[in-house]
Amino acid sequence: MRTGVHRALLALAGLLLLALGGAVLAVGLGAPPPSWWLHTGPHDVLLTRAERTRWRDAAWWWPTVIAVLTVLVLLALWWLTATLRRRRPAELLIDTGDGAGAQLRGRALESALAAEAAGLEGVTHAHVVLRGRRTKPAVRVWLQLDADTAPAEALAAFTAGPLTHARESTGLASLPAEVRLGEVKHRAERVT
Repeated sequence: MRTGVHRALLALAGLLLLALGGAVLAVGLGAPPPSWWLHTGPHDVLLTRAERTRWRDAAWWWPTVIAVLTVLVLLALWWLTATLRRRRPAELLIDTGDGAGAQLRGRALESALAAEAAGLEGVTHAHVVLRGRRTKPAVRVWLQLDADTAPAEALAAFTAGPLTHARESTGLASLPAEVRLGEVKHRAERVT
């Protein structure tokens, strides 16, 4: 949901800026201005002399304008870096022993771990997310347990089974894991 909203907002902002920039370019090259355009022709200035000098005597005006523009630029840069940064590695580098190495897709490891964890006794659903870097991955696991399953036993079974298999099959020295346990929601039983 968050990524869908984020992409929609990014697309909307991009389309708005593209339309505005295209309109400015078209009017500047001599095209007739659209009906919603603020100015009358290509030789109009964006700010008239009166508009530019209106706040000249106010000592707060230019520092405020510069501060607001600086905050907007910093927010745009933060948004850009947050968009470009990957939180999940797309693939892992596996040492095969021959010096060349291999690449394992991160989603493949996630789905294999989740499938094996969901097959454990007392676990009804498992969700796995790969975190970290390509050379030092970590996993975040959510396990939904049956109502009568002991959390310590489920955690021990996951650590000894799926997590150990994943670490050994990838050849990693360690595979840190954050495991969150939850209980399957069920209705209360009626006693008559």
